[in-house]
Amino acid sequence: MRKYIAEFIGTFTLVFMGCGTAMLVGCDPAEGTGYLLTALAFGLSIVACAYSIGNISGCHVNPAVSLAVLINGGLTAGEFGLYCLSQVLGAIFGSGALAVVFKVGFVNDATGGYGSNALAGVGYSAIAGLLVEFILTFIFVMTILGVTSEKAGHGSFGGLIIGAALTFVHIFGIGLTGTSVNPARSLAPAIFCAIAGDTSAIASLWVFIVGPFAGAAAAAFVYRALENEE
Repeated sequence: MRKYIAEFIGTFTLVFMGCGTAMLVGCDPAEGTGYLLTALAFGLSIVACAYSIGNISGCHVNPAVSLAVLINGGLTAGEFGLYCLSQVLGAIFGSGALAVVFKVGFVNDATGGYGSNALAGVGYSAIAGLLVEFILTFIFVMTILGVTSEKAGHGSFGGLIIGAALTFVHIFGIGLTGTSVNPARSLAPAIFCAIAGDTSAIASLWVFIVGPFAGAAAAAFVYRALENEE
């Protein structure tokens, strides 16, 4: 039970701090500052979680990461299901807390889309967005698998490396898809947007579920093949 509680807390933290920063400062690539602050908020959230709950649950805080660990034999199917449930609930509670802060507290008097993911611009191809999410998740999960491998030897720097990798993929992806690489992080804000009357995030949600899961699965198989010395 401890590891599921840890995953709940970690995913809550990621959504509350990452999506909350996006709501507060905006993510317009032309502005620059808010864009980079949001990328850093997501990356630093992972750093904080890695060094607080990493020794308890492995700090997946992401169903796509848990899928990769499952494929590589680090989780059973039952554990995978409970990890995903804990992560989704943590994300929902994170978005709920943001609803209180931004709506009840009248901060900026706006939902800011709850930091939801969206395809860039009118007419931006869902296929292009799917490809972006696939590639970014592949890069991110490959980094995680490499850093956490018994052969890596990164020691106490692992959390910093993974956090930097998440910042890295956000810098490229925010202007195109808002950067998901995490189905739970995308699902929760989409739900709260729909409750607020905006269903656009729900309409494109499949991109931010299929892309990350496919990218993570590909990373798991590729990394396993590369690491195998036979």
